[in-house]
This record gives sequence, structure tokens and C-alpha cells, in this order.
Amino acid sequence: MSGSLVGKVALVTGASSGIGRASALAFAREGAKVVVVDVTVEGGQETVRLIRRAGGEALFVEADVSRALEVESLVRQAVATYGRLDCAHNNAGVEGQAAFTADDTEANWDRVLAVNLRGVWLCMKYEIRQMLAQGGGAIVNTASGAGLIGIRGGGAYVASKHGVVGLTKTAALEYAKSGIRVNAVCPGVIQTPMVGRIMRRHPRAAETMAAAHPIGRTGKPEEIAEAVVWLCSDAASFVTGHAMAVDGGYVAQ
Repeated sequence: MSGSLVGKVALVTGASSGIGRASALAFAREGAKVVVVDVTVEGGQETVRLIRRAGGEALFVEADVSRALEVESLVRQAVATYGRLDCAHNNAGVEGQAAFTADDTEANWDRVLAVNLRGVWLCMKYEIRQMLAQGGGAIVNTASGAGLIGIRGGGAYVASKHGVVGLTKTAALEYAKSGIRVNAVCPGVIQTPMVGRIMRRHPRAAETMAAAHPIGRTGKPEEIAEAVVWLCSDAASFVTGHAMAVDGGYVAQ
């Protein structure tokens, strides 16, 4: 897809590491100017440095996606800097605490839903307004394999990711005739800091996670990034409302 996004402006949330960083780098590789968004300043700034070192153009904006004013401001900064917003990858998310449904806490539920679902909705709210004003755009939301199936002990996370899938399909229908495509990626277990934290809490989980994927291994952030960039490119011009599993066959079982 060399140069598939030349002249475009892309926004990526949760871009300080993992899938978000890989996505930001992939957008830049394809020629897009990239707005790197995260609450983690050091990691976000490092993503910008990596993009610039490779010859790309990027801006870092610190923002909490669960806060409407901060999301509105970050979209405004993106447009003030680069003039438009063509692509958005709403990727910021947290895993929360594992707990069976009757044992979960309101604090955990509220935090996970605030970032993973409310955050995606707020980002789309302000991204779509800008895209409507300029005549189109493409959005990809990070859901999860957990947005397509149930997982014991993951009630809040699973609910948030199912919500992202539903929200994606709804927005896709609402704005299809306005030139805005909205899709989601549903990763399997990917080698990210989030998964690393889970493995540190459960040292035996690595083998189990790998074995759970028919392809025989866990995924790499770059493999998700390739799907995101493709969905934002003109090569995917007839794709909208799709929840794409990028999971080594996990949910096909």
C-alpha cells in the first residue's frame, strides 16, 4: 500500500505504545500526517520522534478520551495544525480488572466503560462533525475478539467491546451517504503492554494464549496496524460497518 494515504491527515488515540503506536507509524509510512494522542506523554512523544525519524510528520496531543472537552479540543488542534481530518483510529483502551459478573465493582465497570466505549463515542462524535464539514472520511475503532464472543471474568471489558462493535455498525449506517466509512478491528491476543501486564499477573498465560489461536501464536501490533490502514485507504472504499477479526482464527472456532 505504498503511499496510499499521501496528503491525508490521520488521528490515532492510545498511540503511546502497542497497536496505537504501530498504527501511527503505518499511517505515516503511507504518507499521512499523524496526530498522536494519549494520556501517556512520554510514550506519545516517542511515537512522534519515531515518525519524524522515518521522515514523516506528526503532532502529539495529550488527551483523556473519556472527557468530552479534551476530545473536542484534540480534534480542533488537529484541524488547526493540518487543516482537515481524513482518517481516525480510535484505539485507546484499558483492560480493567478480571472478575466474574457478581464480583465486579462499580469502579472497575465505570472506568472500563468510560475509556473503552464512552471514549470511542466521544471521539467519533467530534471526528464525524469535522468529516461532515469537509465532505467525508474514514474511521476505524479498536474493538476486540472480546467484542464478538464472551470471556469468563471479563464482563466490563467484553461489554465495552461489544458496545464498540454496535456503535461502529450504527454510525456506519448513519453516515454512509455522507462519505464517511466506519469500521472496527477485532484483534486477538496481541503482543502489547496491556497483554504483558496480564501475563505478569498470570505467568502461565502465555502458552495458553498462543495455543488458543489456530494459527499457533499471538499477534503483533503491526499486523493490526496493517488492517487499520487498509480500512482507511481507498482500497477499502466499499467496506463500512464491518467488524474485522484480526485474530489468527480465534473467533472462527
